[in-house]
Amino acid sequence: MGLGPDRDRTGTGPESGAASGAEAMQIEETGLPGLKVLTPARFGDARGFFSESWNKRRLQEQGIDLEFVQDNHSLSVQAGTLRGLHFQAPPHAQDKLVRCGRGALFDVAVDIRKGSPAYGQWFGIELTAENGKQLLVPKGFLHGFLTRVAETEVIYKCTDYYAPECDGAVAWNSCGIDWGFEGRPLLSEKDAAAPRLADFDSPFVWEG
Repeated sequence: MGLGPDRDRTGTGPESGAASGAEAMQIEETGLPGLKVLTPARFGDARGFFSESWNKRRLQEQGIDLEFVQDNHSLSVQAGTLRGLHFQAPPHAQDKLVRCGRGALFDVAVDIRKGSPAYGQWFGIELTAENGKQLLVPKGFLHGFLTRVAETEVIYKCTDYYAPECDGAVAWNSCGIDWGFEGRPLLSEKDAAAPRLADFDSPFVWEG
């Protein structure tokens, strides 16, 4: 069961002035427990805009308390490039905060926590450099994205360091996701050989 692509969401912050707390960061629930959409306020003028993409103290005030230790930055040269669906297993599981630095992508998360009422359900959202939206992906979710345009850059923060011995993947086309793309995307060899969700034994357990 999928919640479907969320291609119609829009959100802009105030164009000028100071903001704090909820005014500085809009937080939206997705329907999948723990998975959230964060939209920072943007303050613009003739030069462009300024935005806080992450503020630990302000997010703590809104119930999000995470310690990020690593930032990752990827460039996908071609439109139709798909990276995923990836996870990092315990004891090095990661929360991720994903945003688009340039271009546009369809970002997806799938709940794989055993016992979760949303197990196997997915959520997708369009992230662009223009809309500034971010997807907060908790531990226990698969994550992946499909680039909509060439030269797309994706930047994401992680709460644990990369641990190759805990790195894993599930097939991109085994979760019923509507990617909004015809044809076969450009995949890595690893992602192309990933097991299907139905054959996958998840290392994550729903904790309620």
